[in-house]
Amino acid sequence: MTPEQFKEWRKSLKLKQKGAADLLGLKKRIIQYYEKGERDGRKVIIPKYIRLACYAISKDVRDFDGNKPKKK
Repeated sequence: MTPEQFKEWRKSLKLKQKGAADLLGLKKRIIQYYEKGERDGRKVIIPKYIRLACYAISKDVRDFDGNKPKKK
């Protein structure tokens, strides 16, 4: 997932950076790094677990306890 794709994902769900951070369990600043693609001049890679969480959220899954995904 590129920084552009990450930002597009967030906007497609009509989320502000703070809303995306809350859903992903991150700080807003991390969302900003992911969207910019860098931090202090160094490239930032969006981790696989965040990419998977983005996919789950886009499919309306908000939590998973090991049994059945919990929807909104």
